[in-house]
Amino acid sequence: MGNPLDSVINALAPQWGARRAGARQILSAYEAAKPSRTQKAKGSTLSGDLTAQIGGRSLREQARWLDENHDLVTGIFDRLEERVVGADGMGIEPIPLDTNGQRLRELSKAIKAEWAAWSLRPETTGEMTRPEMERLVVRSWLRDGEVLAQELRGRVPLYDHLTDVPYALECLEADYLPLHFNDPAQKIAAGIERNAWRRVKAYHVYKQHPGSLTNFAMATKRVPADSMIHLAHRKRLQQSRGISILHAVLQRLADLKDYEESERVAARIAAAMTMYIKKGEPHDYAVNSGKTDQGAGAALPPGQRAFQIAPGMVFDGLMPGEDVGTIQSNRPSALLDGFRGAMIRAAAAGTRMGYSTANRDYNGTYSAQRQELIEAQLGYDLLQGQFRDQWSRRVYRSWLDMAVIIGRIQLPPNLDRRTLYNAFYLGPVMPWIDPGREADAWEQLVAAGFADESEVARARGRNPQELKQSREDEIAENREKGLVFSSDAYHEFYGGKNGADPNGNPAGNGDSARARNRQLRQPADGQGGNRD
Repeated sequence: MGNPLDSVINALAPQWGARRAGARQILSAYEAAKPSRTQKAKGSTLSGDLTAQIGGRSLREQARWLDENHDLVTGIFDRLEERVVGADGMGIEPIPLDTNGQRLRELSKAIKAEWAAWSLRPETTGEMTRPEMERLVVRSWLRDGEVLAQELRGRVPLYDHLTDVPYALECLEADYLPLHFNDPAQKIAAGIERNAWRRVKAYHVYKQHPGSLTNFAMATKRVPADSMIHLAHRKRLQQSRGISILHAVLQRLADLKDYEESERVAARIAAAMTMYIKKGEPHDYAVNSGKTDQGAGAALPPGQRAFQIAPGMVFDGLMPGEDVGTIQSNRPSALLDGFRGAMIRAAAAGTRMGYSTANRDYNGTYSAQRQELIEAQLGYDLLQGQFRDQWSRRVYRSWLDMAVIIGRIQLPPNLDRRTLYNAFYLGPVMPWIDPGREADAWEQLVAAGFADESEVARARGRNPQELKQSREDEIAENREKGLVFSSDAYHEFYGGKNGADPNGNPAGNGDSARARNRQLRQPADGQGGNRD
């Protein structure tokens, strides 16, 4: 028999009745959708933009507080800096090509030289080098959820460029972009102005940090989208503002900090031995006004007694009916280490970190450590790729445009202009746990043709061209001085002595060295090449 209420609703409002029936079917089809005594069936119906606007500021402030006060969180962000950009920042290896598809090495060298000079003072204050700036940008991006940088190109009123290439970055924390600046008439939401297709047109940012004591007016300025870099950690489609990478583990980390502090305090209390005197009868509690501190001779307030304790002493100062006891404590708890490790493991899973890295616990077999390192590296690579795509590539191309415009970099006539921006972006790579095994594996891959020498160099965080140039200079210097090492395969091939080749040419001659290299590559007697 049907529900009388449903019959009334179906007669008066058929569409409403249909929706009620559909919802009822869903609840019956999916058990998890049914609220129960143990299942609260919580849900979120807000858009990504509104969710970020409501909770973004609180999450950002909590993450900053933990970064400032919790050693574990500080270590997490330190390691994320190291694994995303590293000590040397994001490396750039230009690869421009000519119209025949050959690499223009001289142009690459010129670009790298100018890039290195600009990297010394890339931002407006002149206080940071590019690697230092990038590490702080990564930390702000992941901790606060987002970071911004205004690009200053060419002549800018009231600003003097600090480098030969007139291009600089004004790095801004997420606070500069107001979360609650909304103007539907201008299509502005959370400080970001968009068109009808949600393409960003401009950013409305504060002229000064809103937390500054001098920012009373809270005035904003409009910065076009092509002059602003917005690096955001988004979790949903059509989400304009970023969310801290700690958003899902903030409560766990805060609770863990409080729990550790409680255990530390309890351990300190337990370390201070506390004694008590137990008296048998009520009349034993009479005030002993004339008692003195035994052994000290100093008078005590009425009703108080004190005893000096020394190793090996014999105590015989109890009154009739009294007994001495100590307050026992089991702190720190024996379960502390296991509980803390479980909490850190869960926190690491929510921040793309490895447990061993977050907890600084590296116990385990080679296989287990390598498996964890590989899985953690996937998360680092994802963050590294996002930083490269949203920040490094845009900065490099904008800088290169300005360097070409002002003539700091001369483009050869045979350049294929489509390849001017070609470059490898080299970030930190996965470290080798067992260098011997890793080196043997790479050597086999190169010998079998499944990898090349450049790939091996990049896997170790080296620039292949710089590595080859360094090796060429090193070998030439060794031959000039008559030094022979196992890394110089030329001597093993020729069996030469004192750096002289079979024709008697000195090894230090650069032209003869290149001639010998060509000789090694030439086919012999119409057969295949001499290379192994």
